[in-house]
Amino acid sequence: MKRFIITITTLLVLFCLSTTSSARVYLDITSPGLRAIPIAVYDLLGSPAGKEIRNIIARDLKFSGVFLPVDKEAYIETPLPVFDPSNWTALGVELVVKGSVTKEGDEIVVVVYLFDVIEARKILQKKYRAKEKFLIPLSHTISNDIYLKITGKESMFKTKIAFIGEEKSQRTIYIMDWDGKRLMSTGINAPLIMSLHWSKDASRLLYSSVRGLQWGIYLADFRKKKETLIYRSTATNIAGDFLPDGNSFLFSSSRKGSPDLYIYHLNSKRIERITWKRGIEISPVISPDGKRIAFVSDHSGTPQIYIMGLDGRGLRRISFSSGYCTSPSWSPAGDSIAYSGMVGGKHQIFVVDLESGDYIQLTDQGNNEEPSFSPDGRFITFTSDREGYKRIYIMRANGEAQQPVSPKKMRAFGPKWSPK
Repeated sequence: MKRFIITITTLLVLFCLSTTSSARVYLDITSPGLRAIPIAVYDLLGSPAGKEIRNIIARDLKFSGVFLPVDKEAYIETPLPVFDPSNWTALGVELVVKGSVTKEGDEIVVVVYLFDVIEARKILQKKYRAKEKFLIPLSHTISNDIYLKITGKESMFKTKIAFIGEEKSQRTIYIMDWDGKRLMSTGINAPLIMSLHWSKDASRLLYSSVRGLQWGIYLADFRKKKETLIYRSTATNIAGDFLPDGNSFLFSSSRKGSPDLYIYHLNSKRIERITWKRGIEISPVISPDGKRIAFVSDHSGTPQIYIMGLDGRGLRRISFSSGYCTSPSWSPAGDSIAYSGMVGGKHQIFVVDLESGDYIQLTDQGNNEEPSFSPDGRFITFTSDREGYKRIYIMRANGEAQQPVSPKKMRAFGPKWSPK
């Protein structure tokens, strides 16, 4: 087993020149009548890197579904940071992004301006500084600031997705940006790895692996660059979510016979059993408020999704497929759960509203499994074999804009979206 070698680098925005408007929200992204805002995004002046930064920003904003980048061929205004709203009203453009890039040694300095056509004023001006090799995360940071300015909410543009890649008989944990860029191997590999779970601060990753013919639960700490065996036995032990305190986690284990749910307390190494029913209870995930668990059980005869309190009370079934349902994932708001259900002999992704019980099917091509929400709740990553082999996909939480993000020809599965 290789010692894992990944280093997680955080891009720091060093300073902001000015912000030229109050922090009001321009757009309610929860509105059912939401329409994409036409936005012009210029190549940033001063460096060839300015075009790459522009393309990343435009791609980020377009995928969000909140913005609609306008073709550059339609621009008639100079790319300099001057602004005349009359140049844009006839085109229906409502926002304009301009800026510049300069080099200072091995660093790049980027200045970005955001103009509001409707209000005829500059609403954002900000300066960023980063090592040139961090151009991509810097660009995602700019996208996030534009998104935040208009919606009042953080985006998922700076987040990551962890997943398992398989080649021959070896599995490896990989981490990539949300859009599939900057793929990194953690160096953690084994013949069998599954069930990835991020800590709340995204500094640790919990997972299960079979080594030495025993199921173990392992913890990768990216700050310490260290992998630790947490628990191992001859039973089947599958990692679940961290609890909000970060000092405990859920897991399922057959240590007492059929699989039940447990809490492992990291500081005391104490194991607390929370289910005792006959049959299986697996795949536990915790609600955002830390009060409820969603999990898979065959209480009804086939595997279905249930929720209950962390104390085991209030058991409630929430999936009712005639086939079987697996892989529950809480939305960050805690009001819905995504899961994989069987339809016509194939797995598809569903989302169920916990208040009404209504559900919608989001996928219909190939087999689609293992959904995981983005931290803003507006997107879902999942595994699909629609191309003939398993690959990581992302989509909006309403099923729109489905696209692959893991490398072509790599067999990839088990995605988990980072919490930040």
